[in-house]
Amino acid sequence: MENSKKDIRSLSKDEIIQFFDSHGIPSFRGKQVYQWLWQKGVHDFDAMTNLALVHRELLKAHFEINHIKIDVQQKSKDGTVKNAVKLYDQLVVESVLIPTATRSTACVSSQVGCSLDCTFCATASMKRMRNLNPDEIYDQVVTINQQSLNYYQRPLSNIVFMGMGEPLMNYKNVLASIEKITDPEGLGMSPKRITVSTSGIPKMIRKMADDGVKFALAVSLHSARQEIREQIMPFATKFPLDELLDALKHWYDCTKKRITFEYVVWEGVNDTREDIQALVKYCLQVPSKVNLIQYNPIDGNSMKQAQTKTVDAYIKTLTDSRIQVTYRRSRGEDIDAACGQLANK
Repeated sequence: MENSKKDIRSLSKDEIIQFFDSHGIPSFRGKQVYQWLWQKGVHDFDAMTNLALVHRELLKAHFEINHIKIDVQQKSKDGTVKNAVKLYDQLVVESVLIPTATRSTACVSSQVGCSLDCTFCATASMKRMRNLNPDEIYDQVVTINQQSLNYYQRPLSNIVFMGMGEPLMNYKNVLASIEKITDPEGLGMSPKRITVSTSGIPKMIRKMADDGVKFALAVSLHSARQEIREQIMPFATKFPLDELLDALKHWYDCTKKRITFEYVVWEGVNDTREDIQALVKYCLQVPSKVNLIQYNPIDGNSMKQAQTKTVDAYIKTLTDSRIQVTYRRSRGEDIDAACGQLANK
């Protein structure tokens, strides 16, 4: 017989309250359940200890909680922790805890696989199987927060949507998860500590801006020359750089938040003076900063990290043009947990 129970976390607070009302139970019980689910992150009705046994049994008869489980956990020599996360339907995504001396960052996935085709990303080699539900994204954050407390005696300081998948292709669920993460009745984290990273879908960037979101935006740019970008990110033929730029200007006009451009420099791909000048020109057209990222090799790919002198030339030219630039070294490379390496090996 097929399981007909509904996942209680697909219900709003009002719907949970209505369920209790319909059974003649005071509505504050519904609020308590909502608190257990989203503030305390419990996965078991029996853990809801301020509910009478009869109310817990009622919930068990009608609902279930489809929560994630850590299938495999790996710890890097640099302290990075990678989780292979099993979903209720046995599909797997990966999430990462990235610690520094003062911060703990959760890198979370938004899709199983990815619908885009970036040549340098291991996730892109997997077909997109489905979008993650809001609770599956939320669960990754709760899990990584617990790991940060266990390993580093501090809670999460930041969340980045830079794991598997393109967050803006799962827009509704990503926003719903952020709502739960930032809600005072949920995890209560500040939206200022959250960054959503996109490969650059102009229509959805405009929508985010119009929806008045409060989190930060990062764009995987990797080239400010259209023909080069199309070579390494073939989907970019549909989303030209000038269209992306218009959307980013709209984002800034609406949110007053600077954009972070994520940028890997590869040997023989985007390592010329022309590439550097194109990036500078692009950055000067919208308030932005550049995060240069060390390339992490993936199986079956011949792309190589550019020489140090090329990266230095990027840094010098950007700095001379008064564009803020940082260089991010890889974390968790020894366990395939670094940028672009998540692929459920």
